[in-house]
Amino acid sequence: MKYHQKGFTLVEIAIVLVIIGLLLGGVLKGQELINSAKVKNFATDFRNIPLFIYGYQDKYKALPGDDSAASTHVTGAATATCSNCLGNGVINGAWNTTTATDESFLFWQHVRLAGLAAGPTVTTAADYVPKNADGGIIGITSGSSTPITGLRGSYVVCSQGILGKFAKQLDITMDDGNTATGSMQTMATQAANQTTAVSPVPNTGTTGLIDDASSYTVCMGL
Repeated sequence: MKYHQKGFTLVEIAIVLVIIGLLLGGVLKGQELINSAKVKNFATDFRNIPLFIYGYQDKYKALPGDDSAASTHVTGAATATCSNCLGNGVINGAWNTTTATDESFLFWQHVRLAGLAAGPTVTTAADYVPKNADGGIIGITSGSSTPITGLRGSYVVCSQGILGKFAKQLDITMDDGNTATGSMQTMATQAANQTTAVSPVPNTGTTGLIDDASSYTVCMGL
């Protein structure tokens, strides 16, 4: 008895290829949407912090973190610690400080107690320092303590642990599209303060090129 093995017709193969193509297209589109949403989250972080500053100043005529009268201004004043707050219009301390008495660290307590931002108000809480969509820390300092050489602004906001591909897209969304110039610049995550920005394009005189798969710190002058 003979058995005849029947293969797929060209039409059947074409249909399978079309289905595979549609599935791959859907996966890529889904990933694109996820990436776009992540960049929007990063951008929202940078846009919200000025609102915290201006909202606090409007309420109390003082700068959060620097407010020497925070203990009498904010709700829950008994927990508002500000022994080193100078009230001189400057947010002292590095953007990524871990010193609980630094003004840049207390900034978050003040805006939260004022009802402007969500998050814990106890400075020893594990999640006291805010995080971005990739789990990197977010911080603020005054322009005189800018972490990136040449970055200008009365205040500088930084967000750590952002992949290079997102850093470039974020700069296109919020600034001039060049991560080494303008009001938003990018530095190596492991770099100390007062370093040089890295560029998305060659031959710009900067210290390196951004790698899409590496993590960076993005800073913006306000």
